Amino acid sequence: MPNTRRANATLFASFLHFDVSFMVWVILGPLALFIAKDLDLSIAQKAFLVSIPPLGGAFFRVILGYLGDQHGPKRVGVASMALTLVPLAIGWLAGSSYGVMIAVGFLLGIAGASFAVSLPLASRWFPKERQGLAMGIAGAGNSGTVLSTLFAPQIAAKVGWHATLGLATLPVFLALVVFAFLASDSPTQPAPKKFEAYRKVLATADTWWFSFFYSITFGGFLALVSYLAIFFNTAYGIDKVKVGAIVAIASLMGSVLRPVGGAISDRIGGVNVVRIVYVAFALCAFAIATSPTLAVCEAVVFLAVGLLGIGNGAIFQIVPQRFSAEIGIVTGIVGAAGGIGGFYLPNLLGILRASTGTFASGFITFGVIALVGAALVSLRGRVWATTFLQTPTTAGLAAPAFALEG
Repeated sequence: MPNTRRANATLFASFLHFDVSFMVWVILGPLALFIAKDLDLSIAQKAFLVSIPPLGGAFFRVILGYLGDQHGPKRVGVASMALTLVPLAIGWLAGSSYGVMIAVGFLLGIAGASFAVSLPLASRWFPKERQGLAMGIAGAGNSGTVLSTLFAPQIAAKVGWHATLGLATLPVFLALVVFAFLASDSPTQPAPKKFEAYRKVLATADTWWFSFFYSITFGGFLALVSYLAIFFNTAYGIDKVKVGAIVAIASLMGSVLRPVGGAISDRIGGVNVVRIVYVAFALCAFAIATSPTLAVCEAVVFLAVGLLGIGNGAIFQIVPQRFSAEIGIVTGIVGAAGGIGGFYLPNLLGILRASTGTFASGFITFGVIALVGAALVSLRGRVWATTFLQTPTTAGLAAPAFALEG
């Protein structure tokens, strides 16, 4: 029982760490319209600005994944939250140029790197048959995007975007204190890996397959959450504050459905879920490209982001089965790939919009990428089924949805 309490406390601490970190990681997205007005940015510059935090996250996730393996995810998690205060303070007190804000965006990647800390910290407390749900709950911390997209525009409209960045330091500090008290490294925490272990993981094809698949689901989630304010403001004329509510609902869909994706994958298999997600998302992307009415577009966007959330949970139901001993290393690498997806996809949308004069080309391209992912995950899934994938059992089907045990 003591271990069960510690496991659940750590799961909550991991969720909180992830939630608040994500809140500040994506904060430039909902503030982009305010920043762009003050700094007189073009649509391509706006797209580049909101894509920089995911790129920073990709860079820092590999570093934090390595440090977490060497020194324990709790210690690294505390340090990363403390460092997250730095770019917020710079943006608050010195964010007066495009160059400075690019630097702020990159350093906010430290917050995005929380993925490489929170998920391994939670994962090691739970058995394989609970990985989908446990990782889904910890990963649902990306619901922090809802807080940013809903409240940041409203606060910025009243006190300015600089002060909004300053106010964001308060929840970060509070979450840092709670995390420091509640989180515990698992007694099954493996000994620090030698460099040879990292080279072995990097030389394993499955590492790169998971990275590609996650760059579509998580990268797509980040891309849309970051870019939707620009999209709805430009394509439909929604004002800077009201657009925040639309993006917040989309973020909520992607966040709350992540653990659902993990739980469903525990029952029917993560490969099946990912394949369905990719095909359904592609249909949504093609529908958005037709420039439907605002109401229809909102509904399709909500569905599309929700599907990506399900896909995120499904992929990280599979990863611990393949890399149980190297979960910290692999989480950092795969998470970095998600960040890279969150970098190139908004830029893809922005560049194609600038060159073609329409958003349709970007969404069609996004849909085609998803269809390619569906074909590839089907092919790879056949190999995984004969090697490491666990076959869903009747016992798994009957397991209580919230019976998390250490």
